[in-house]
Amino acid sequence: MELVGLIIFGGVIGALARLVMPGDQNLGILWTIILGVLGALVGYWLSGVLGVEDTPGIDWIRWIISTVAAVLFISIYIGVRGRQRV
Repeated sequence: MELVGLIIFGGVIGALARLVMPGDQNLGILWTIILGVLGALVGYWLSGVLGVEDTPGIDWIRWIISTVAAVLFISIYIGVRGRQRV
């Protein structure tokens, strides 16, 4: 069940990351989910390092960190993929 939750959370984080990114990203749903999951994992790890993994209520800091990490992963993916096609 944790894997399903991670995939759903990654999809939401990936979608949020694409919403805050400027411009149009030519990226499929599968890559959005994969890069969102990576962002979520980095967000969980960084929030643990920063000591904010256990907060009452909604973990806004973790969501923000995860979204920023997903934006970075999507940017890197688009940059690398764009160079490969040229």
